Amino acid sequence: MQRRVHIVVSGRVQGVGYRASAFDKAKSLGITGWVRNLPEGNVEILAEGDKPSMEAFIDWCASGPRWARVDDVQVSDEMPKGDSSSYSVFIIK
Repeated sequence: MQRRVHIVVSGRVQGVGYRASAFDKAKSLGITGWVRNLPEGNVEILAEGDKPSMEAFIDWCASGPRWARVDDVQVSDEMPKGDSSSYSVFIIK
């Protein structure tokens, strides 16, 4: 059974390797989707994968990489689409 989630992570999550680490974690779990910085300093993620992998990924999002300080993780479930072919990093400039 697949699960698709929209995640917004707040705290010190930009400039600490959060996106690259999320990419690596998602890839290791077989999760598809994308991750990007938001202008207000948060990180946004759209991810889809099997339920156990998604639970592990959401748990990882709550701590992030070593230099991050995660203050909040908002998770919203969406209908699985199965349309993401790879996990990609998108940067907001």
